[in-house]
Amino acid sequence: MGETEMMGDVVQPTRRRRHSKEFKAQAIRAAMQPNVSIAAVALHYRLNANMLRSWVAAQEELDAAEAARQSMSVPSAEFVPLQLETSEVAPGAKDILIEVRRGAATVTVRWPVSAASDCAQWLQGWLR
Repeated sequence: MGETEMMGDVVQPTRRRRHSKEFKAQAIRAAMQPNVSIAAVALHYRLNANMLRSWVAAQEELDAAEAARQSMSVPSAEFVPLQLETSEVAPGAKDILIEVRRGAATVTVRWPVSAASDCAQWLQGWLR
C-alpha cells in the first residue's frame, strides 16, 4: 500500500458545533432530572456525554453559589441615630472611641464628641 492509498482512508475532522444557550439549557434541564442518565440524554441530543456532564456540573455550581448568596443575604439593619446631650456625656470625655477587631487586628477610631453627628454619618456609611 502506498502513501496515496493511505490518505484516502483518513477521516476528515468535523468542525466544532456551536450550541445556543436555549439548547444547552434544555439539555442541562433534561440531564438534571431525577433518575435520568446523562449518557442517555447525551445520546438523545447527539452530544458527547463528558461535555454534557461538564455543562451540568457548571450549572450545579452556579445553582449552589446562588443558593449560598440568597442564604447569606440578611436584611440590613436600620441605622438608629442617637441624640447625645452634653449632660449625658461623661465628664472629661473628649472623644468618641470606636474599636473594631477582626482576628488579631484591631482598628481604633477616635472622633471628637463635638462632632458626634458627623461620626454617626461616617459610621453609617462605613457599615454599609
